Amino acid sequence: MRTCRFGLWHALAGLTFVFAALYGPEAARAEDQDLVLAVSWQPGFCETKPNLPECRTQTASRFDATHFTLHGLWPQPRGNDYCGVTPEIVALDRPESWKLLPAMSLPDSLREELAEAMPGTQSGLDRHEWIKHGTCYHPRDPESYFAHSLTLLKELNRSPVRHLFQGAIGNTLTAGDIRDAFNEAFGPGAGERVEIVCRELGPATLIVELRIALAGQPGEESLSSLIAAAPPRADGCDRGLVDAAGFDR
Repeated sequence: MRTCRFGLWHALAGLTFVFAALYGPEAARAEDQDLVLAVSWQPGFCETKPNLPECRTQTASRFDATHFTLHGLWPQPRGNDYCGVTPEIVALDRPESWKLLPAMSLPDSLREELAEAMPGTQSGLDRHEWIKHGTCYHPRDPESYFAHSLTLLKELNRSPVRHLFQGAIGNTLTAGDIRDAFNEAFGPGAGERVEIVCRELGPATLIVELRIALAGQPGEESLSSLIAAAPPRADGCDRGLVDAAGFDR
């Protein structure tokens, strides 16, 4: 059990659980933190997971066909997760049982925005991300965690990086192409803070995700500032296909 202040999850009868948020003034205070913003290129991801609900329903006209989508915002270092989460809840945190994890109280407008920007909500990805990563985020409440995540995603999707990907659909991008776009969008050196994640599918190498190192407080600082303050990340793959929506492999 970690010693930081956090919300406490209590298991009730069966698989029904209630989150009791016990926040003091210090717990609510924004703190600098090291993070990774993980964003998906959903068409490539869905080629590797075609049976997921969010992949079966993807169309060429949907938001996630041409924009980055939210995977998660991960407090660092790796392993900084499940803060204050009971073993019973941790045991439920498996893809096949994500929908059984406790529901979060979010404003309707935020929930609707999250459903578009994180298609994985159809599989319970939002519940998993909060339980595993959000419980270690400052401030420790689901509304702040997802609102800050979506603000960062919007900045990325307004940038030359998204324009690069949209213009390259059906073609290959190199790591250099992507890092140059980050440098243009967010300042010199920004590209060194980006890890490119690919998956092999038959003869194709598909770009499925970008993992962007951040440092600071997302609720108060721009994406450019957060990237500039972060340490470099591993290179990841050196090139990959920017896949189009639909299954053709």
